[in-house]
Amino acid sequence: METVLLIMQIISCIAVILVIMLQTGKEDGLGALAGNSDNYFGKNKAATKEAKLARLTMWISGAFVLLTLFLSMIMD
Repeated sequence: METVLLIMQIISCIAVILVIMLQTGKEDGLGALAGNSDNYFGKNKAATKEAKLARLTMWISGAFVLLTLFLSMIMD
């Protein structure tokens, strides 16, 4: 059981790193105040690649945290 959880944790760790590396930076700063508000109020904001990557990052990092907790309870 320990080995399976450890392998799953390593896979989720690599997945989190890859998904974070695929996301673009937020170097625009206050883009909404500088006249670039069409991106912020766009109709399909939830369907963009960035929104999907953000959701995927949340789910994979949540799995990583849970696997870490399970492993810490088992190894104790």
